[in-house]
Amino acid sequence: MGKTTKYTPRKLFRTFAFAEGVTWTLLISGLVGKQFWGWPQPVVTTIGGIHGAVFLGYGVIAALVGVNQRWSFWKIVAGTALAIVPYATIPFELRVDKAGQLVGDWRTEHSGLAKDDHWFDGLYRWFINRPQLLAAALVLVVVAIFATLLIVGPPGGWPKQD
Repeated sequence: MGKTTKYTPRKLFRTFAFAEGVTWTLLISGLVGKQFWGWPQPVVTTIGGIHGAVFLGYGVIAALVGVNQRWSFWKIVAGTALAIVPYATIPFELRVDKAGQLVGDWRTEHSGLAKDDHWFDGLYRWFINRPQLLAAALVLVVVAIFATLLIVGPPGGWPKQD
């Protein structure tokens, strides 16, 4: 994800924020389709799975880009949590973009400033300089969370009643 990539922090974040909005539309359409036109449950389940994967992907990308752009901890939490609210990722993306908080490339090198001396920043740069490994690690994180959520079951089933 270094300087040679076409996926700058801005482009990657904007892509996932928009995709999150699109999958909300698909999910809502699927629920309406099931309720009013009798769409089969497997269609809605498939749409829900796609939305869930993009939802988790957005959260991971929001955190990755937030760290890269040095957003505050609470801005990263807010940006990630907004995926819970239908379409909220889009105005958040527009706001941080307008404020210039998506400008810049990936932080692949130490800036020479003390703020880059933290062990986490070193680890972050190490992963950013190995984009295939980073992508694989992020996909594994999303798959692990997704699998855990599938095991736990849908939110309406918490806690499971016997």
